[in-house]
Amino acid sequence: MKKIILFFVFCICIKYSIAQPSNDNSADTLRLIAQKENIIMPETIVKSENIGPKINTEFDELRPTISADGNLLFFIRQNHPFNTKYNVVPNSQDIWFSERDSTGKWSEAVHLGYPLNTTEYNAVFWISPDNNRILIRNAFIDGDYFGNGVSMCYLTKYGNWSKPQMLQIKNYDKYDRGNQYGATMANDGQTLLLYMSQKEGSFNNDIYVCFLQKDGTWSEPKSLGKKINLPKYNEMTPYLASDGVTLYFSSDRPGGLGDNDIWWSKRLDDSWQKWSDPVDLGSPINTPDWDAFFTLDAGGEYAYMTTSQDSYGASDIVRIKLLEKEKPNPVVLVDGNVYDAKTKKPLSASLVYETLPDGTEAGNGISNPIDGAFKIVLPYDKNYSIRATADHYFAISENLNLDSLIKAGYKEVHKDLYLVPIEVGQVVRLNNVFFDFDKWDLRPESFIELNRVVKLLNENPSIEIEMSAHTDSRGSDEYNFKLSDNRARSVMEYIISKGIDSSRITSHGYGETKPVATNDTDEGRQLNRRVEFKILKN
Repeated sequence: MKKIILFFVFCICIKYSIAQPSNDNSADTLRLIAQKENIIMPETIVKSENIGPKINTEFDELRPTISADGNLLFFIRQNHPFNTKYNVVPNSQDIWFSERDSTGKWSEAVHLGYPLNTTEYNAVFWISPDNNRILIRNAFIDGDYFGNGVSMCYLTKYGNWSKPQMLQIKNYDKYDRGNQYGATMANDGQTLLLYMSQKEGSFNNDIYVCFLQKDGTWSEPKSLGKKINLPKYNEMTPYLASDGVTLYFSSDRPGGLGDNDIWWSKRLDDSWQKWSDPVDLGSPINTPDWDAFFTLDAGGEYAYMTTSQDSYGASDIVRIKLLEKEKPNPVVLVDGNVYDAKTKKPLSASLVYETLPDGTEAGNGISNPIDGAFKIVLPYDKNYSIRATADHYFAISENLNLDSLIKAGYKEVHKDLYLVPIEVGQVVRLNNVFFDFDKWDLRPESFIELNRVVKLLNENPSIEIEMSAHTDSRGSDEYNFKLSDNRARSVMEYIISKGIDSSRITSHGYGETKPVATNDTDEGRQLNRRVEFKILKN
């Protein structure tokens, strides 16, 4: 049986909008430049390309997992002499990886080694968009094999992977009793998809979803419902696209071309029970043989899969530039680095992004412990607040306005994040405080940002701050002083209303007297329109 394994990591990328007391976003909209070469069009030609002998050998190469940027590839190599206990474990499967350079050439594949490769069957199920986390097969406790399940590994400051640690999934053993299991994770880092069977020894799997809980554990698996999971058929190898609603999965249900085919469906609400009627993706994606693991690179241009046709060995990894009949909704990717605002040195930090104005956490990430690099993927139609978090720092958050943008194809914007040390004299810019034009009444989406200031003051009772507001140079001096003073006072009054003693906070409007950029451009003027606080005492 020919196996075709495709792995989908669809990343499409982002505009940022520097949040100001005004709501002017024109300067940021100009930064959106469509990368048309990465968008699959109806005239796209189907073409399969073997990715070469540095990855493909006389051994079986299986289950590719491609990173969001298309430059990091994990895969399984079967029965290679370097595999852990390959003489003991029948059809041993270990994780190998390769990196692609700026010219598009892949490096010689490298065996990942212990502790990610063990005497069990090994695989990488998911790579986070920032390349700083991987989800692997099997449950481990501090690197020691525990049994079936999934584990997370993190990139360390030394450039290697941490010991795998199992995800604590409520009542997992109740659901995983069959002969197969696997997983993937949504790009938000808080939605886990599993396939497995509750029937002892069964090869007919169902697909389930789990959600990250506040204590770091995962909720009990929940079936995706009757449209996805058909009785007496095998649903497996799910992949949730970056839009969070488009699902690709493999199934042997009626209506396919042969054995398992790749099917496509869209989630219709937040119950995870209602889906559109699944659609077979058809030829050439599906064949009369067994097809699973559908995946694309970040630009949505290439699918990666394994095939036995014209291969160096029993199966090789190929990439295929294809016509995608059913595309997920477009998304946006933001990448950047996290820095200490005082020293400008990179920081290892956690990332949180929330929707505005409700403040619902939409996803998480981490920055690279070496250079502070991060990547996150965001769907359109919403506004987001994004920030890094680390002990003894206060984050300068950024506002990402996506609800007013036209849904174009692949986009990518670099945006750095800064953490301000909690020290006397440090100034923190509050990018997610909003006012309507020529007004000083706080808009509701400002409350998420200001509640973080309240939290800082509650957790540090000795801190005293000055809240300030600033304008650009348009308008008279008198008008600018009045507008900025009223806006600063409005912010101060909100913080006091949350129980902070008035003796710990003052307000001051500076008008146009303290610019941080030129007033000769729209972008510079937007930077000058701002709300800040300064730590006076700690």
